[in-house]
Amino acid sequence: MTTRILSTSPLVGPALAELGARFKDLRLAAFRSPEWNAALRSAEALVVMLSEPVTEADLDAAPKLKAIGTYSVGVNHLPVKACQARGIAVVNTPGVLTNATADIALALLLALTRRVAEGEALVRSGAWKGWAPDQLLGPGLASKACGILGSGPIGQAFARRASALGMTPLFWDREGRGGEVDFGAGRAARLPLADLLSRSAALSLHCPLTDQTRGLLDRAALQSLPAGAVIINTARGGLMDEDAAIDLLETGHLGGVGLDVYDGEPRVNPRWLKAPRTVLLPHLGSATVETREAMARLLCEGLATAMSPTR
Repeated sequence: MTTRILSTSPLVGPALAELGARFKDLRLAAFRSPEWNAALRSAEALVVMLSEPVTEADLDAAPKLKAIGTYSVGVNHLPVKACQARGIAVVNTPGVLTNATADIALALLLALTRRVAEGEALVRSGAWKGWAPDQLLGPGLASKACGILGSGPIGQAFARRASALGMTPLFWDREGRGGEVDFGAGRAARLPLADLLSRSAALSLHCPLTDQTRGLLDRAALQSLPAGAVIINTARGGLMDEDAAIDLLETGHLGGVGLDVYDGEPRVNPRWLKAPRTVLLPHLGSATVETREAMARLLCEGLATAMSPTR
């Protein structure tokens, strides 16, 4: 049996089925399953998830391949340079998940600082005895600086949300540019990393994972944050030294860490499960119906273009 489009998973909405009807045949097969491996030989397009790393060996096994589509913005799990050398299009889903991801970052920031998870657990435990003056106190956010790593669309969308809380956004980007960022609700300084970290009561990560940014927040960088600072990561787990962050939580230097992504996910460092002052989510950044449907449409449109005879 031939397979023109090979997807490791169904997508939200009708876009993938419509693509399969246009470019017969579509096959769903689990990543690295025997069926998936066999179907590579005839596949013209692959659809993979962000936790499914495609290798150059996979490209060798797929001589008819014209495109790889990932149901994500990030492409760090794909052999992009090898695809470029072979004329294989790489299709991702930028833009459409900006607001959803910024929303989940804001949710993590508020959940951490207002101790939402601890409060709900207290009520559910049946041990709550009523209001108390010092019960589950957390740091306020108004008038404090919020460092944002990445001045792209998601970073700017988060800046608008942080600004609405009365925070002062500060940006860093990997290009090392200076000046200011117009984030749509004001302008914010773009600072060198060391300056930004030293001023950030809250730090939110919104930059891609590249060779340049992997391990960006090492132990020294994390220690340079003000005492009590909180970190939000909705970008990629590899940006931060997770063990160093947990150590600094345990010593009390960090006030909290909210994660939607993990280094090596879906594996989660077991130390996170016992770390204090954390909120841990299962990669929900783009998890709204509207966003996931829009991602599927954008992905399938890109694959259709790459597979068209006129390309």
